Amino acid sequence: MSDERPDKKLPALRPRLAASLILTRGDRDNLEVLMGRRSSKHVFMPNKYVFPGGRVDRADNTAPLAADLASEPLRVMQKHLSERRARAAAVAAVRETAEETGLLIAAAGKPRSRHPHWHPFQRDGLLPDLSGLRLITRAITPPGRKRRFDTWFFTADVSALADDRAPVPSEELEDVHWVAFPDAKTLDLPIVTHFVLEELLRVQPPQPQPVRCFRARHGKMLVEDI
Repeated sequence: MSDERPDKKLPALRPRLAASLILTRGDRDNLEVLMGRRSSKHVFMPNKYVFPGGRVDRADNTAPLAADLASEPLRVMQKHLSERRARAAAVAAVRETAEETGLLIAAAGKPRSRHPHWHPFQRDGLLPDLSGLRLITRAITPPGRKRRFDTWFFTADVSALADDRAPVPSEELEDVHWVAFPDAKTLDLPIVTHFVLEELLRVQPPQPQPVRCFRARHGKMLVEDI
């Protein structure tokens, strides 16, 4: 999702499947989220503060896992994706978080893949662990943008991390740090990130809430239950 104005001259692009992860710590009244600033070299949302994330890669379909995604997010996502692709999106959120912040959502497990995506995990005898992920929302980039993504946003508490290492910046995500929830809204955010922050607060336990999607239809931005 981008804040730039639509360009009717651009070809109609099919959204690419993507995923993002909102790491949190603290309770509802003292909530903090992990965010970083996208590099100025990015074509898509340069210099904007976002959550770790990116598009789903082919290797995400066959990732070795310590534990699978819970049944509820799988159930919701399978209204729109195959089970395999739904799981791959959750894997991508965990992988991108590792690549962009150095933080591993993982548990002990025997390495079963030599793909470079999983080297950060395998060095510590770990495998990606999807069991602590909750589905927050979905957002689809409107037409007329340079990039289009169908992004599924997950969240996980800091307790899902394999250890207490500090987040580190990367070429993809700079100035990575924990931000108090009220302060996050004052950063230079894409429109969709404002929406995701509100959804994060809306779906906090204990009351279950429907997962919603932020998308364009007939030229207007809508929020719909999935």
